[in-house]
Amino acid sequence: MRVPSVFLPVFLSAVLMTSALTVTSAAAEVEGKPPPAAVDVVYERANFGPGTREGVKGGNTLSFDAPVGTISYTDELGTKSWEYARWTGREQPIGFAATELVASWNADVPTGSWLQVEMRGRNAAGLTKWYVLGRWAYGDEDIRRTSLPGQRDADGTVSVDTFVAAAGKEITAYQLRATLYRTPGSSVTPVVRTLGAMASAVPDRATVPVSPGGVAWGVELPVPRRSQNVHEGHYPEWDGGGEAWCSPTSTTMVLGYWGQWPSKQDTSWVDSSDPNPEVDYAARYAYDYAYEGAGNWPFNAAYAGRYGLEGFVTRLRSLTELERLIRAGIPVVTSQSFKAAELPGAGYSTNGHLMVIIGFTATGDVIANDPASPDNDAVRRVYPRANFENVWLRSTGSGGIVYVIHPKAGHPLPPTTPGLPANW
Repeated sequence: MRVPSVFLPVFLSAVLMTSALTVTSAAAEVEGKPPPAAVDVVYERANFGPGTREGVKGGNTLSFDAPVGTISYTDELGTKSWEYARWTGREQPIGFAATELVASWNADVPTGSWLQVEMRGRNAAGLTKWYVLGRWAYGDEDIRRTSLPGQRDADGTVSVDTFVAAAGKEITAYQLRATLYRTPGSSVTPVVRTLGAMASAVPDRATVPVSPGGVAWGVELPVPRRSQNVHEGHYPEWDGGGEAWCSPTSTTMVLGYWGQWPSKQDTSWVDSSDPNPEVDYAARYAYDYAYEGAGNWPFNAAYAGRYGLEGFVTRLRSLTELERLIRAGIPVVTSQSFKAAELPGAGYSTNGHLMVIIGFTATGDVIANDPASPDNDAVRRVYPRANFENVWLRSTGSGGIVYVIHPKAGHPLPPTTPGLPANW
Protein backbone atom coordinates (compact mmCIF):
# COMPACT_ATOMS: atom_id res chain seq x y z
CA MET A 1 0.00 0.00 0.00
CA ARG A 2 1.21 3.50 -0.83
CA VAL A 3 -0.59 6.67 0.31
CA PRO A 4 -0.29 9.06 -2.67
CA SER A 5 1.48 12.37 -2.00
CA VAL A 6 -1.44 14.40 -3.36
CA PHE A 7 -3.67 12.63 -0.83
CA LEU A 8 -1.60 13.49 2.24
CA PRO A 9 -2.39 17.21 2.72
CA VAL A 10 -6.14 16.70 2.45
CA PHE A 11 -6.63 13.27 3.97
CA LEU A 12 -7.91 14.37 7.36
CA SER A 13 -10.26 17.05 6.02
CA ALA A 14 -11.53 15.46 2.82
CA VAL A 15 -15.05 14.11 2.80
CA LEU A 16 -15.04 11.12 0.51
CA MET A 17 -18.19 10.27 -1.35
CA THR A 18 -19.93 7.12 -0.18
CA SER A 19 -22.55 6.80 -2.88
CA ALA A 20 -21.70 4.80 -5.97
CA LEU A 21 -21.46 6.62 -9.28
CA THR A 22 -23.44 5.46 -12.26
CA VAL A 23 -21.56 4.40 -15.37
CA THR A 24 -22.64 6.37 -18.42
CA SER A 25 -22.41 5.31 -22.02
CA ALA A 26 -19.38 6.67 -23.84
CA ALA A 27 -19.21 5.93 -27.52
CA ALA A 28 -16.99 8.83 -28.64
CA GLU A 29 -13.90 7.94 -30.61
CA VAL A 30 -10.53 8.99 -29.17
CA GLU A 31 -8.40 9.30 -32.27
CA GLY A 32 -8.73 13.10 -32.12
CA LYS A 33 -8.08 15.42 -29.25
CA PRO A 34 -10.27 14.70 -26.19
CA PRO A 35 -11.95 17.42 -24.15
CA PRO A 36 -9.51 19.80 -22.40
CA ALA A 37 -7.58 18.03 -19.64
CA ALA A 38 -8.00 19.11 -16.03
CA VAL A 39 -4.52 17.82 -15.09
CA ASP A 40 -1.42 19.59 -16.33
CA VAL A 41 1.26 16.95 -16.83
CA VAL A 42 4.37 16.41 -18.93
CA TYR A 43 6.92 13.58 -18.96
CA GLU A 44 10.37 14.18 -20.42
CA ARG A 45 13.20 11.69 -20.92
CA ALA A 46 16.67 13.03 -20.30
CA ASN A 47 19.07 13.45 -23.19
CA PHE A 48 22.49 12.47 -21.87
CA GLY A 49 24.37 14.21 -24.70
CA PRO A 50 23.98 17.79 -23.41
CA GLY A 51 24.58 18.80 -19.81
CA THR A 52 27.66 18.77 -17.63
CA ARG A 53 29.62 15.52 -17.54
CA GLU A 54 32.08 14.86 -14.73
CA GLY A 55 33.76 11.51 -15.23
CA VAL A 56 30.90 9.99 -17.21
CA LYS A 57 30.32 9.12 -20.86
CA GLY A 58 27.08 10.49 -22.26
CA GLY A 59 25.06 9.52 -25.31
CA ASN A 60 22.15 7.11 -25.48
CA THR A 61 23.18 5.98 -22.00
CA LEU A 62 25.22 7.41 -19.13
CA SER A 63 28.17 5.34 -17.91
CA PHE A 64 30.96 5.64 -15.36
CA ASP A 65 34.22 6.51 -17.09
CA ALA A 66 36.64 7.90 -14.49
CA PRO A 67 36.22 8.99 -10.85
CA VAL A 68 36.15 12.70 -10.04
CA GLY A 69 36.12 12.31 -6.28
CA THR A 70 35.58 10.05 -3.28
CA ILE A 71 33.00 10.17 -0.49
CA SER A 72 32.43 8.35 2.79
CA TYR A 73 28.87 7.04 3.15
CA THR A 74 27.29 5.58 6.28
CA ASP A 75 24.09 3.58 6.61
CA GLU A 76 22.95 0.43 8.45
CA LEU A 77 25.60 -1.57 6.59
CA GLY A 78 28.38 0.58 8.06
CA THR A 79 30.71 3.23 6.70
CA LYS A 80 32.25 2.71 3.29
CA SER A 81 34.23 4.78 0.79
CA TRP A 82 32.96 5.25 -2.76
CA GLU A 83 34.41 6.98 -5.79
CA TYR A 84 31.94 8.78 -8.00
CA ALA A 85 31.22 10.37 -11.38
CA ARG A 86 28.32 12.68 -12.16
CA TRP A 87 26.06 14.12 -14.86
CA THR A 88 24.02 17.31 -14.46
CA GLY A 89 21.32 17.89 -17.03
CA ARG A 90 20.41 21.18 -18.60
CA GLU A 91 17.49 23.17 -17.25
CA GLN A 92 14.29 21.77 -18.68
CA PRO A 93 11.26 24.08 -19.07
CA ILE A 94 7.95 22.53 -17.98
CA GLY A 95 5.46 24.72 -19.83
CA PHE A 96 3.23 25.40 -16.84
CA ALA A 97 3.52 25.97 -13.09
CA ALA A 98 4.03 22.50 -11.60
CA THR A 99 3.31 21.53 -8.02
CA GLU A 100 4.95 18.09 -8.09
CA LEU A 101 7.78 16.23 -9.78
CA VAL A 102 8.63 12.52 -9.80
CA ALA A 103 11.83 11.23 -11.38
CA SER A 104 12.22 7.62 -12.49
CA TRP A 105 15.08 5.68 -14.04
CA ASN A 106 16.42 2.38 -15.31
CA ALA A 107 20.03 1.59 -14.56
CA ASP A 108 22.49 -1.29 -14.53
CA VAL A 109 24.25 -1.11 -11.17
CA PRO A 110 26.27 -4.29 -10.61
CA THR A 111 27.54 -5.35 -7.19
CA GLY A 112 29.96 -2.72 -5.94
CA SER A 113 28.02 0.25 -7.36
CA TRP A 114 24.92 2.36 -6.85
CA LEU A 115 23.10 5.46 -8.11
CA GLN A 116 21.77 8.70 -6.65
CA VAL A 117 19.16 10.83 -8.47
CA GLU A 118 18.55 14.49 -7.57
CA MET A 119 16.47 17.40 -8.87
CA ARG A 120 16.24 21.11 -8.40
CA GLY A 121 13.53 23.41 -9.68
CA ARG A 122 13.12 26.99 -10.76
CA ASN A 123 10.36 29.07 -9.21
CA ALA A 124 9.61 32.80 -9.19
CA ALA A 125 12.39 33.39 -6.64
CA GLY A 126 15.06 31.49 -8.59
CA LEU A 127 16.61 28.03 -8.32
CA THR A 128 15.85 25.73 -5.39
CA LYS A 129 18.47 23.60 -3.69
CA TRP A 130 19.16 20.07 -4.90
CA TYR A 131 16.79 17.45 -3.47
CA VAL A 132 17.67 13.74 -3.40
CA LEU A 133 14.87 11.67 -4.96
CA GLY A 134 16.42 8.28 -4.36
CA ARG A 135 19.52 6.21 -3.70
CA TRP A 136 19.22 3.06 -5.73
CA ALA A 137 21.02 -0.29 -5.88
CA TYR A 138 19.89 -3.60 -7.36
CA GLY A 139 20.99 -5.59 -4.35
CA ASP A 140 21.06 -4.93 -0.63
CA GLU A 141 24.67 -5.74 0.16
CA ASP A 142 26.39 -2.45 -0.80
CA ILE A 143 24.00 0.21 0.51
CA ARG A 144 20.45 0.25 1.83
CA ARG A 145 18.24 1.33 -1.09
CA THR A 146 16.47 4.40 0.22
CA SER A 147 14.49 7.58 -0.13
CA LEU A 148 15.51 10.52 2.07
CA PRO A 149 12.85 11.76 4.50
CA GLY A 150 13.11 15.16 6.14
CA GLN A 151 14.06 17.20 3.06
CA ARG A 152 11.97 20.31 3.61
CA ASP A 153 12.56 24.04 3.21
CA ALA A 154 10.76 27.19 2.06
CA ASP A 155 10.68 25.95 -1.56
CA GLY A 156 9.22 22.52 -1.02
CA THR A 157 9.50 19.07 0.47
CA VAL A 158 10.17 15.51 -0.65
CA SER A 159 7.37 13.05 0.19
CA VAL A 160 9.08 9.65 -0.19
CA ASP A 161 9.74 9.84 -3.94
CA THR A 162 7.88 13.03 -4.93
CA PHE A 163 9.06 16.63 -4.83
CA VAL A 164 6.13 18.77 -3.67
CA ALA A 165 6.48 22.52 -4.21
CA ALA A 166 5.56 24.82 -1.32
CA ALA A 167 2.44 26.96 -1.73
CA GLY A 168 3.25 29.86 -4.03
CA LYS A 169 6.55 28.23 -5.05
CA GLU A 170 5.39 26.23 -8.07
CA ILE A 171 8.24 25.31 -10.42
CA THR A 172 8.38 26.21 -14.11
CA ALA A 173 11.62 24.37 -14.93
CA TYR A 174 13.90 21.74 -13.40
CA GLN A 175 17.26 20.03 -13.66
CA LEU A 176 18.14 16.40 -12.98
CA ARG A 177 21.45 15.14 -11.65
CA ALA A 178 22.66 11.53 -11.60
CA THR A 179 25.69 10.47 -9.56
CA LEU A 180 27.20 7.03 -10.12
CA TYR A 181 29.18 5.42 -7.29
CA ARG A 182 31.51 2.42 -7.26
CA THR A 183 34.08 0.73 -5.03
CA PRO A 184 37.33 2.77 -5.20
CA GLY A 185 39.84 1.44 -7.69
CA SER A 186 37.43 -1.09 -9.18
CA SER A 187 36.48 -1.55 -12.83
CA VAL A 188 32.76 -1.84 -12.09
CA THR A 189 30.80 0.21 -14.62
CA PRO A 190 27.35 1.36 -13.52
CA VAL A 191 25.19 2.58 -16.43
CA VAL A 192 22.03 4.68 -16.47
CA ARG A 193 19.93 3.55 -19.42
CA THR A 194 17.00 5.95 -19.01
CA LEU A 195 16.20 8.86 -16.71
CA GLY A 196 13.11 11.02 -16.87
CA ALA A 197 10.83 13.27 -14.87
CA MET A 198 7.08 13.76 -14.68
CA ALA A 199 6.03 17.28 -13.66
CA SER A 200 2.38 17.95 -12.91
CA ALA A 201 -0.27 20.14 -11.35
CA VAL A 202 -3.37 18.28 -10.15
CA PRO A 203 -6.39 20.53 -9.59
CA ASP A 204 -8.35 20.35 -6.37
CA ARG A 205 -11.36 18.26 -7.40
CA ALA A 206 -13.42 15.77 -5.43
CA THR A 207 -15.11 14.23 -8.47
CA VAL A 208 -13.98 13.54 -12.01
CA PRO A 209 -16.33 13.08 -14.99
CA VAL A 210 -16.19 9.88 -16.98
CA SER A 211 -14.10 10.14 -20.15
CA PRO A 212 -15.05 9.02 -23.66
CA GLY A 213 -13.52 5.85 -25.01
CA GLY A 214 -13.82 3.05 -27.50
CA VAL A 215 -10.43 2.20 -28.97
CA ALA A 216 -9.69 -0.54 -26.42
CA TRP A 217 -13.22 -1.72 -25.59
CA GLY A 218 -13.28 -5.49 -25.82
CA VAL A 219 -9.47 -5.77 -25.43
CA GLU A 220 -8.09 -7.87 -22.56
CA LEU A 221 -4.37 -8.57 -22.22
CA PRO A 222 -3.25 -12.00 -20.90
CA VAL A 223 -1.50 -10.73 -17.77
CA PRO A 224 -0.74 -13.43 -15.18
CA ARG A 225 -2.60 -13.13 -11.87
CA ARG A 226 -0.92 -12.77 -8.52
CA SER A 227 -2.50 -12.14 -5.12
CA GLN A 228 -0.73 -10.08 -2.48
CA ASN A 229 -2.88 -11.61 0.25
CA VAL A 230 -1.42 -15.10 -0.10
CA HIS A 231 1.84 -13.53 1.14
CA GLU A 232 0.41 -12.20 4.40
CA GLY A 233 3.13 -12.44 7.08
CA HIS A 234 5.95 -13.24 4.68
CA TYR A 235 9.34 -11.64 5.31
CA PRO A 236 8.56 -8.92 7.86
CA GLU A 237 12.01 -7.44 7.18
CA TRP A 238 10.51 -6.29 3.83
CA ASP A 239 7.14 -5.21 5.26
CA GLY A 240 5.47 -8.57 5.67
CA GLY A 241 3.33 -9.18 2.59
CA GLY A 242 -0.44 -8.76 2.44
CA GLU A 243 -1.72 -5.24 1.75
CA ALA A 244 1.80 -3.86 2.06
CA TRP A 245 2.85 -5.65 -1.13
CA CYS A 246 0.35 -4.32 -3.68
CA SER A 247 3.04 -2.47 -5.60
CA PRO A 248 5.63 -5.26 -6.05
CA THR A 249 2.79 -7.73 -6.74
CA SER A 250 1.45 -5.47 -9.49
CA THR A 251 4.93 -4.94 -10.91
CA THR A 252 5.48 -8.70 -10.89
CA MET A 253 2.31 -9.33 -12.87
CA VAL A 254 3.45 -6.93 -15.59
CA LEU A 255 6.92 -8.49 -15.68
CA GLY A 256 5.28 -11.89 -16.09
CA TYR A 257 3.24 -10.58 -19.02
CA TRP A 258 6.48 -9.59 -20.74
CA GLY A 259 8.07 -12.95 -19.89
CA GLN A 260 10.64 -11.33 -17.60
CA TRP A 261 10.78 -12.17 -13.92
CA PRO A 262 13.23 -13.88 -11.55
CA SER A 263 14.32 -17.44 -12.20
CA LYS A 264 14.06 -20.35 -9.78
CA GLN A 265 17.74 -19.88 -9.04
CA ASP A 266 17.14 -16.20 -8.25
CA THR A 267 14.34 -17.07 -5.82
CA SER A 268 16.06 -20.05 -4.20
CA TRP A 269 16.26 -18.12 -0.90
CA VAL A 270 12.45 -17.87 -0.70
CA ASP A 271 10.70 -20.42 1.53
CA SER A 272 9.86 -23.49 -0.55
CA SER A 273 6.20 -23.38 0.57
CA ASP A 274 5.71 -19.93 -0.97
CA PRO A 275 3.14 -20.11 -3.81
CA ASN A 276 4.67 -17.31 -5.91
CA PRO A 277 8.28 -16.60 -4.88
CA GLU A 278 8.68 -14.00 -7.65
CA VAL A 279 6.47 -11.64 -5.59
CA ASP A 280 8.67 -11.97 -2.48
CA TYR A 281 11.68 -11.33 -4.69
CA ALA A 282 10.19 -8.12 -6.08
CA ALA A 283 9.26 -6.91 -2.59
CA ARG A 284 12.84 -7.42 -1.41
CA TYR A 285 14.47 -5.66 -4.35
CA ALA A 286 12.05 -2.73 -4.55
CA TYR A 287 12.09 -2.19 -0.78
CA ASP A 288 12.80 1.35 0.46
CA TYR A 289 14.62 1.13 3.80
CA ALA A 290 13.67 4.67 4.90
CA TYR A 291 10.02 4.44 3.85
CA GLU A 292 10.02 0.89 5.27
CA GLY A 293 7.89 -0.41 2.45
CA ALA A 294 7.99 -1.75 -1.09
CA GLY A 295 5.64 0.91 -2.50
CA ASN A 296 8.17 3.51 -3.66
CA TRP A 297 6.98 4.32 -7.19
CA PRO A 298 10.33 4.91 -8.95
CA PHE A 299 11.93 1.99 -7.12
CA ASN A 300 9.35 -0.36 -8.66
CA ALA A 301 10.00 1.13 -12.10
CA ALA A 302 13.75 0.75 -11.55
CA TYR A 303 13.25 -2.85 -10.42
CA ALA A 304 11.53 -3.58 -13.74
CA GLY A 305 14.62 -2.20 -15.46
CA ARG A 306 16.57 -5.06 -13.89
CA TYR A 307 15.12 -7.23 -16.68
CA GLY A 308 16.00 -4.92 -19.57
CA LEU A 309 12.57 -3.29 -19.66
CA GLU A 310 11.83 0.42 -19.60
CA GLY A 311 9.82 1.40 -16.54
CA PHE A 312 8.77 4.92 -15.65
CA VAL A 313 6.28 6.81 -13.50
CA THR A 314 3.87 9.35 -14.96
CA ARG A 315 0.32 10.65 -14.66
CA LEU A 316 -2.45 9.98 -17.15
CA ARG A 317 -5.28 12.45 -17.66
CA SER A 318 -8.08 9.98 -18.29
CA LEU A 319 -9.08 6.42 -19.14
CA THR A 320 -9.16 7.69 -22.72
CA GLU A 321 -5.38 7.93 -22.53
CA LEU A 322 -5.02 4.62 -20.73
CA GLU A 323 -6.95 2.94 -23.56
CA ARG A 324 -4.22 4.00 -25.98
CA LEU A 325 -1.70 1.95 -24.02
CA ILE A 326 -3.97 -1.08 -23.69
CA ARG A 327 -4.68 -1.03 -27.42
CA ALA A 328 -0.90 -1.04 -27.98
CA GLY A 329 -0.64 -4.18 -25.82
CA ILE A 330 0.81 -2.46 -22.74
CA PRO A 331 -0.78 -3.13 -19.32
CA VAL A 332 -0.69 -0.22 -16.87
CA VAL A 333 -0.21 -0.16 -13.08
CA THR A 334 -2.47 2.45 -11.47
CA SER A 335 -2.57 4.01 -7.99
CA GLN A 336 -5.88 4.91 -6.31
CA SER A 337 -7.58 5.35 -2.93
CA PHE A 338 -11.24 4.80 -2.07
CA LYS A 339 -13.86 3.61 0.36
CA ALA A 340 -15.52 0.30 -0.43
CA ALA A 341 -18.82 1.88 -1.54
CA GLU A 342 -17.00 4.09 -4.05
CA LEU A 343 -15.69 1.20 -6.17
CA PRO A 344 -18.37 -1.50 -6.59
CA GLY A 345 -16.85 -4.95 -6.73
CA ALA A 346 -13.77 -4.11 -4.68
CA GLY A 347 -15.11 -5.03 -1.24
CA TYR A 348 -12.44 -3.12 0.67
CA SER A 349 -11.31 0.43 1.48
CA THR A 350 -7.79 1.78 1.05
CA ASN A 351 -5.72 4.93 1.59
CA GLY A 352 -3.52 3.94 -1.35
CA HIS A 353 -3.44 0.83 -3.53
CA LEU A 354 -1.85 -0.39 -6.77
CA MET A 355 -3.45 -2.66 -9.35
CA VAL A 356 -2.87 -3.58 -13.00
CA ILE A 357 -5.29 -2.46 -15.70
CA ILE A 358 -5.33 -5.23 -18.29
CA GLY A 359 -8.22 -4.21 -20.54
CA PHE A 360 -11.79 -3.04 -20.98
CA THR A 361 -15.10 -4.81 -21.41
CA ALA A 362 -17.16 -4.42 -24.56
CA THR A 363 -19.03 -1.57 -22.86
CA GLY A 364 -15.96 0.24 -21.56
CA ASP A 365 -15.73 -0.94 -17.96
CA VAL A 366 -12.26 -1.48 -16.51
CA ILE A 367 -10.75 -4.97 -16.28
CA ALA A 368 -8.12 -5.07 -13.54
CA ASN A 369 -5.80 -7.61 -12.03
CA ASP A 370 -6.32 -6.47 -8.46
CA PRO A 371 -3.78 -8.05 -6.09
CA ALA A 372 -6.03 -7.28 -3.06
CA SER A 373 -7.73 -10.63 -3.59
CA PRO A 374 -7.90 -13.82 -1.51
CA ASP A 375 -6.09 -15.93 -4.10
CA ASN A 376 -4.74 -15.78 -7.64
CA ASP A 377 -7.96 -17.00 -9.25
CA ALA A 378 -9.90 -14.10 -7.71
CA VAL A 379 -7.48 -11.40 -8.93
CA ARG A 380 -9.34 -10.55 -12.16
CA ARG A 381 -11.99 -7.90 -11.43
CA VAL A 382 -14.31 -5.71 -13.49
CA TYR A 383 -14.85 -2.19 -12.12
CA PRO A 384 -17.43 0.32 -13.43
CA ARG A 385 -15.69 2.84 -15.67
CA ALA A 386 -17.00 6.02 -14.03
CA ASN A 387 -16.35 4.79 -10.49
CA PHE A 388 -12.81 3.68 -11.27
CA GLU A 389 -11.90 6.85 -13.13
CA ASN A 390 -13.17 8.98 -10.27
CA VAL A 391 -11.22 7.27 -7.47
CA TRP A 392 -8.07 7.14 -9.60
CA LEU A 393 -7.99 10.73 -10.91
CA ARG A 394 -9.45 12.90 -8.14
CA SER A 395 -7.14 15.07 -6.08
CA THR A 396 -7.81 13.12 -2.88
CA GLY A 397 -6.36 10.07 -4.63
CA SER A 398 -3.21 9.80 -6.71
CA GLY A 399 -4.31 12.22 -9.42
CA GLY A 400 -3.75 9.59 -12.11
CA ILE A 401 -0.37 8.09 -11.13
CA VAL A 402 0.73 5.06 -13.19
CA TYR A 403 3.74 2.85 -13.79
CA VAL A 404 4.32 2.09 -17.46
CA ILE A 405 6.58 -0.92 -18.07
CA HIS A 406 7.39 -2.23 -21.55
CA PRO A 407 10.26 -3.54 -23.70
CA LYS A 408 11.97 -0.51 -25.20
CA ALA A 409 12.88 -2.45 -28.35
CA GLY A 410 10.21 -4.30 -30.27
CA HIS A 411 7.21 -2.90 -28.40
CA PRO A 412 7.19 0.90 -28.64
CA LEU A 413 4.78 3.17 -26.86
CA PRO A 414 1.82 4.48 -28.86
CA PRO A 415 1.52 8.17 -29.79
CA THR A 416 0.53 10.45 -26.94
CA THR A 417 -2.67 12.52 -26.94
CA PRO A 418 -2.65 15.01 -29.85
CA GLY A 419 -2.52 18.65 -28.84
CA LEU A 420 -1.41 18.02 -25.25
CA PRO A 421 2.08 17.81 -23.67
CA ALA A 422 3.52 14.31 -23.93
CA ASN A 423 3.09 12.33 -20.73
CA TRP A 424 4.88 9.15 -21.82
